[in-house]
Amino acid sequence: MIFDCGIAKAAGTSRAVSGRLLTLDNPAGWITGEDPGMSTDRAMKVSTVNRCVEVRSNTIAVLPVYIMNERTKERLSDHRLGRVLWGRANEAMTSFDYEKLMQVNRDMRGNAYAWIYRDSSSGYPLELIPLPPDCVTPHVDDGGRLWYIYFDPGTGGMTKLPLEDVLHYKAYSTDGIKGISVLHRASRIVRTALSAQQYEQDMYNNGGRPSGVLTTEESLGNSVTTTDADGNEITFNPKDMLRDEWDRMQSGAGKRFRIAVLDHGLKYQPISMNNSDAQFVQSSEIRVADICRYFGVPLHLVYAGKQSYNSNEQNSLEYVKYSLQPDVTQREQEDTYKLLLPGERIEGIRVRREMKTFLRGDTAAQAAWYKAMREIGVYSADDILALEDREPVPGGEGRYASWNYGPLSRWEELSVVRAMSKGQQPIREE
Repeated sequence: MIFDCGIAKAAGTSRAVSGRLLTLDNPAGWITGEDPGMSTDRAMKVSTVNRCVEVRSNTIAVLPVYIMNERTKERLSDHRLGRVLWGRANEAMTSFDYEKLMQVNRDMRGNAYAWIYRDSSSGYPLELIPLPPDCVTPHVDDGGRLWYIYFDPGTGGMTKLPLEDVLHYKAYSTDGIKGISVLHRASRIVRTALSAQQYEQDMYNNGGRPSGVLTTEESLGNSVTTTDADGNEITFNPKDMLRDEWDRMQSGAGKRFRIAVLDHGLKYQPISMNNSDAQFVQSSEIRVADICRYFGVPLHLVYAGKQSYNSNEQNSLEYVKYSLQPDVTQREQEDTYKLLLPGERIEGIRVRREMKTFLRGDTAAQAAWYKAMREIGVYSADDILALEDREPVPGGEGRYASWNYGPLSRWEELSVVRAMSKGQQPIREE
């Protein structure tokens, strides 16, 4: 199901919306998450922005989604919702493609919307269909109820979707209803980065030759009017002719850095700073760090910085805890409320994401985690094998724990047993 086709199915169950509810006819004016003139395509031409968006969207998309009963801690692998959560979100997208697109829209547009196409009889979601953020706007009616207005740019029609049928992941928000994109908040530094790229390109296109002036003590005169061979009048300015001739001789492939021969007392004097004078490299590093701060991505993940391995490892953990975990929590709460049926939520059923996926890249940390969980009786051998996508083994369901610790309520009894087992006289409290 493709977006425009899919949303058309909602017309039968949603009310048409009058244009009077909107203040602007152009849907681009509804969502103001972007800086005017700053498109996502332009911003993605900055390598740091591109890498930050890739890192954040990929790390969200690779997280396994599962459904768990909070009361029993049982994972429901055969739940009906699995078809859209870890199968295919819709007929055009895998779950990875869907999750990645939603995160890109959240970061770059400030809001990510997906229409929930449900089975008419059971109410279970059949497909999750991302909606273009520029074509959706939240609307609070006179009764204080939140709706989502979808504008179809192809037909010009509008559809009013209820709150419970639209997944909405939002970025930083000042009202809790509509998010403000990273691109909008970081527009100044992104513009600076684009300008720096343009400056560097112009410098290379110009053969590394800075701007300057040609000076002479003689007067070149004003505009001169003459006639050509056909009798047509031609007006030219000697200064313009000299400038054009200089550019022709010094610009273009194969002509850069040529030795200039000047006559009539002409002298060339550069007037702009070169890259070294402007500390171009240092300023580039500052821009990279600023963009990373806006996105909450460590420098080493954008292939920048000079941190040690230990520092990078710590920064990766902080990225998971302080940048990724909040986004995951928002998704879990939104998915639980809108994808599960009310009765399931009452029973404690929740949509969760497996954050321990990021331990797979660090075998030492993963082994230490499994060992600790095994020794305190939290995991069995089969539990660990399941996390490694391996089949269970005979006797692997048993759990074990050390006898070195015991509950404080039975401390005196256990200490007596331990002392007697070693042939010692137990110390009793008087």
